[in-house]
Amino acid sequence: MSIAGESQPVANRDSGTFKRMASSFLNWNFPAIPLARVAVFRVLIYGFVVWDIFNLTNDVIPHGYAVEFYDPLWIGRNLPFPEPSVAWAITMQWLLVGFCVLAAVGIAPRISGFAVAILFLAWMENSQGFSYVSHDHMALIVATWALPTIGAARFFDTRTSRAAGWGLRVIQVATVLTYFGSVFSKIATNGSFWAWPNSSVFTWAFMRRGSEFIVWTLNYPWLLKTAQWGLYIIEIISPVVFFLRGKWRYTFIALFFVFHAATWLALGIHFLPTVVCWFAFFPLEKIPPALRKLIRRESPAKAAMSATELEAQA
Repeated sequence: MSIAGESQPVANRDSGTFKRMASSFLNWNFPAIPLARVAVFRVLIYGFVVWDIFNLTNDVIPHGYAVEFYDPLWIGRNLPFPEPSVAWAITMQWLLVGFCVLAAVGIAPRISGFAVAILFLAWMENSQGFSYVSHDHMALIVATWALPTIGAARFFDTRTSRAAGWGLRVIQVATVLTYFGSVFSKIATNGSFWAWPNSSVFTWAFMRRGSEFIVWTLNYPWLLKTAQWGLYIIEIISPVVFFLRGKWRYTFIALFFVFHAATWLALGIHFLPTVVCWFAFFPLEKIPPALRKLIRRESPAKAAMSATELEAQA
């Protein structure tokens, strides 16, 4: 009897532990967030995609004139994307503009969103299929696939949604993996954990394309080595952002913003496609009410000013 009596509490404890673990897993992967956050973030992402195809990856149309140099990536070899051509590139570009506008304002968000995801993936395959592959677009591509899974979202919709939480969590993970994953790339490329931060990669980069703001550092090799170690450590600890809250999280993210601002000033490398995805961590749902409040505050002031001008004229 005593053995049977003792097994009951143990079973209850095991069941309680499992429930807590399952609850923690669901709450982390599917956090309930306001749909308004998705609505604002959607405008940011789809607006950036339009800017991207005309300013960053605007080599797709010229690639149509040099098809013989096309060497498709794995995705291009295994998915039925059309071969590069000028006509197809122009068609993709304007279809992307149209569907991005629809998705940004929330018109048929699943249909327009997945249309953007497919077209942008085809666009990036073309852009990267001519020998150069950049990893700064990884999170942005993931974002175009994750956002349509959420469905309808409005700017002043204060309801929370776990589907919205999952979509933004996927984007957050892809953003952090851009940095954390690069650590493993550095190790694989250089042969050891210590090789990259102790190399002369910053020296080589600054000699090759350094701006007037940064070339002076070439006289201080120890400073460049310290900067390499600093970047390496930040990339290694990048997943810490998921364990931080409030101002500590935003301060940590600000380190990456500062780093990218520095690389832009030093080398002309901006990493904007990844930077824009960092905003998946921010409470963007606060923006629409703040703008509405600002507009309402300005309207009476303008009305009073107009009345004063009319009285003066009279």
